Amino acid sequence: MMEMKPANTKNGVPVLHSAKEGCKPKKFTPDEVLVPNPSFKENQGTKRKIQPGSLSIYELERLENIRQNQVFLSSIKLLEAKQDLKPEKTQRGLKRQKLNKVAWTEILPPRKSLRIQKKEAEQLPLPPEPHRIYYEAERIEHARKPEGPISMKPINMEEDSSLPPELLKLWTEDLIKEEKKELGLEEYRSTLKSMELSKSGGVAKVVKSRIFSVAFHPCSSHLLMAAGDKFGGVGLWNLDSDMGDEGVLLFEPHVRPVACMAFSRSHPTDLLTLSYDGTLRSTDVEKAVFDEVYRIKDGLRTFDFLSHDCSTLVTGDWYGDIAIVDRRTPGTSHESLHSLDTKTVRCVHVHPVQKQYIMVAENSIVSIYDARCLKASSSKPVSQLYGHSKSISSAYFSPGTGNRVVTTCLDNNIRIYDTSELTSRAPLLTSIQQNLITGRWLSKLQAVWDPKRDDCFVVGSMQRPRRVQVFHESGQLQHFFQDPEMTTVLSVTAFHPTRNALLGGNASGRLYVFTD
Repeated sequence: MMEMKPANTKNGVPVLHSAKEGCKPKKFTPDEVLVPNPSFKENQGTKRKIQPGSLSIYELERLENIRQNQVFLSSIKLLEAKQDLKPEKTQRGLKRQKLNKVAWTEILPPRKSLRIQKKEAEQLPLPPEPHRIYYEAERIEHARKPEGPISMKPINMEEDSSLPPELLKLWTEDLIKEEKKELGLEEYRSTLKSMELSKSGGVAKVVKSRIFSVAFHPCSSHLLMAAGDKFGGVGLWNLDSDMGDEGVLLFEPHVRPVACMAFSRSHPTDLLTLSYDGTLRSTDVEKAVFDEVYRIKDGLRTFDFLSHDCSTLVTGDWYGDIAIVDRRTPGTSHESLHSLDTKTVRCVHVHPVQKQYIMVAENSIVSIYDARCLKASSSKPVSQLYGHSKSISSAYFSPGTGNRVVTTCLDNNIRIYDTSELTSRAPLLTSIQQNLITGRWLSKLQAVWDPKRDDCFVVGSMQRPRRVQVFHESGQLQHFFQDPEMTTVLSVTAFHPTRNALLGGNASGRLYVFTD
């Protein structure tokens, strides 16, 4: 190989030029060169002896460029600025479980082909055919919690520890009913713009896995939030407390996704949670138990309060049935069961004023039934909401008057209907195009009303950067919430019933709360 000769030499000594223009060339002797020392923190060069012929001309030039670059980076203090730009960690809640780093693996002999070894393959007999098929519901029956009350013990605290006294005090706090005048649309937008993610801990890991449902406790003195996850966990988070893991307590009253949860409007001490495992439970903090309200084999999907005192409920399951449950009746059975002309019930919601009307989100149509006229089968709806071409994720009456209904459909449309008069076919007012395809790893996006207003609702978004959007019933975007710390899709959202606070949950069990 031809030896490379230096382009510029003087008396046989190479003269090297830096990559930067305007720098003076530097001379090197054959036995001495400046070489960067990695262990020197100030990034300065140190002299060390190099044997003649050990480094080529190209390597000498490269080392000199490295030295000058390090001196330049040190002069502008780039590394110090990088450390200052790192954001402070604001995550609260459950701690990540430490895994055992020592893992013993069994060393198996290498697999060899019997054909290459010219051996006949072993002929194994086929297993006998099963006499019966074991469905998923039968496996759940052995795994789910036993019937009756379950002790309310936080699994993220010590075994013998009791519930924190501050939780009982906050849970049983008397609600102060304040009559507030409804804000105009411009004032409402200003209020939304004033809400932001708390820098001192507005994010917390509340449950272990994907969040399916969230709810705000109606008290106004503190922000107490609840979330249900994929594996039956129910987490409580007090934003202004250090109980449990930085304000988070985790319980496991179910074994499958907690699809729906709500605080009782008449008794705020009552949190009801419904799960796919076929159980509906009530949280009694004073007794420290999860009472069982309703129980079927499996497949519960949704529920709502059917009476103003929240003593009567309506539930829906995956098999197209709705059940009326009276909590005053002893036992965990229903008062009546009604099979609808649909394969599944995805959402039920009761009219806020006329409690006899039950709205059911079916496959691709929303029907409104009169609870007084329900039959065991083939019940006729009072009104229906048409226009959906795919599966419907949710349908909710407006919280004040029930004169509007917002539906979320997988045909990528959010629709608003006029239900001020329950005609046989409710008129469509607005349709908003929105990407609602979340895939199998995220909870379905659902548009839910702000309980303080009758004309605005909130919904998560698949757009980047990640955001949560608030729309008016006319389809106009009022505001969207963004934050550099919000890097995931907040599929499940909810507004506080009285305070200016918004809650969002993601697929890793974290809650984000925006407040003013």
